[in-house]
Amino acid sequence: MPDGSSRDASVGPLERGLLVLRALSRAPGGRLRASALVRATGLARSPVDRITTTLLRLGYLREAGGEFALAPPLLALGAAYLRGSGVPGAFGPRARALADALDESVSVAVPDGTGVRFVVQYTRRRALSVSFRVGDLLPAERCAPGALFAAEWDEGHFASWRLRSPGDFAADFPALPPGDASRPAEPALRAVAAQAARRGWSLDDQLLEPGLVAVAVPVPDASGATAAALSVVSHTSRHGVRELRDFALPRMRATAERMSAALAAGAGAPAPRAGADDLTAAAKRDLGPEYLQSLARGLSVLAALGGEPGGMTLSAVAQGTGLPRATARRSLLTLESLGYVAADAGRFRPLPRVLDLGHPVLSRLTLGEIAQPHLAELVAQVGESASTAVLDGRDIRYVGRAAAHRVMSVAITLGTRFPAHATSMGRVLLAGLPPRERAAWLGAAPLPRLTGRTVTDPGALARLLEQVRANGFALVEQELEEGLRSLAVPVRDAEGRVVAAANISMHAGRTSAAQAREDFLPRLRRAADAISADIAVLTAAQDLPPA
Repeated sequence: MPDGSSRDASVGPLERGLLVLRALSRAPGGRLRASALVRATGLARSPVDRITTTLLRLGYLREAGGEFALAPPLLALGAAYLRGSGVPGAFGPRARALADALDESVSVAVPDGTGVRFVVQYTRRRALSVSFRVGDLLPAERCAPGALFAAEWDEGHFASWRLRSPGDFAADFPALPPGDASRPAEPALRAVAAQAARRGWSLDDQLLEPGLVAVAVPVPDASGATAAALSVVSHTSRHGVRELRDFALPRMRATAERMSAALAAGAGAPAPRAGADDLTAAAKRDLGPEYLQSLARGLSVLAALGGEPGGMTLSAVAQGTGLPRATARRSLLTLESLGYVAADAGRFRPLPRVLDLGHPVLSRLTLGEIAQPHLAELVAQVGESASTAVLDGRDIRYVGRAAAHRVMSVAITLGTRFPAHATSMGRVLLAGLPPRERAAWLGAAPLPRLTGRTVTDPGALARLLEQVRANGFALVEQELEEGLRSLAVPVRDAEGRVVAAANISMHAGRTSAAQAREDFLPRLRRAADAISADIAVLTAAQDLPPA
């Protein structure tokens, strides 16, 4: 890895910081101790400590149990590529409609060197289901989209393909089954690619894994080149590979045509965040030499590049980040040399390799997994148990939980269900429904009485829900169980919709209702806001995974 001595030393921390992020991205669960990071990167302990200090301050890492772990805000880097490419906006709704129509898993992939990078994924939930993640990279020769992309390779691509060592497969393609580095001879790959070009489709007959079959079709850009590949993936227990082809190909071709038209029309992207340099300057003042300002600035440049489809000029990047032009230029040139950014006609755009920076690990986080560190921090502050839940029919279902260690505590596990009307989280979730849906829910079935305090009259509950909606919290006194008091607030997505609730539960004899509102409510709201912020980053370019 370049150490920065061959050019401006200020870009060295950016290179080393990206190396640390890649090492964590390839680690199981995206977690490593500092000593393991030293071994994985080949860096000395001192730069690793400074890099992790900086990444912690940026929110890209969290520290727990002596390990550094990738954190959801890091998804902003991958989201910059996804937004800037326009692929999820143009392809996502159409891929989902195809998955629903065929009742099979559907993926969209883009070429990434001699690999195939998945950027859209809709998986059918079955006992045998596809486990690709957004950001996963596969070798072109081992999947159906790869033949379509290889059909357009030049000799430079084939030269790079020949240089790939089987010993590098585990590091380069972590989505592959362990220990499997098989690949065809080059003439066979060229023949398969040529056949795919003639036919306009390609097949994967258990190339990747026994039992997995797929068919792929190209999605051309305005010039006719293959911008992406649309795949339908199934299992031999449902379809043979030719049966899948005959079943899926007509709808796939029609969908690919609509995707191509949508890509040509442009998909738009949010404006880049301004003032990033103000934030990193403040951190530099707080942390002194332990904070690597050039690393933070370089990552802010990478995150800003999703601001305009087709790339951004140097002036736009500098304006969007608040950085001097010279600083933004050094970061862009470093990112270009490392393969994260391409420059064309004075515009810079992020490349699919950006998704290597934690996206496969973080993009599959469920709501409960996102909430867990925030709930644990909340429990440490208040000394009471905290949870998150979603509405599931007439009940709430617990999807996240951090328990306080007390002699007497509320015993709840993930998946536990309680009647929504008698719980604080249920009332927050019901209050967040559109008025017509809420009225339908209230009138659908009787409300059972669980204690002498349970509100069972639909009209009375409707009035309480209006108060919850207006106040932004619910406090429920011993309606689910005698002695149990619970306080809840909403968790929202990027559009402001209530997608979950977070609560603190406590024994009524230990804490008064007034104390709960005064002492616990502000902390609970901060935790819910932090969960909501992580959800907003995750859903910037994809749907929230099922809870």
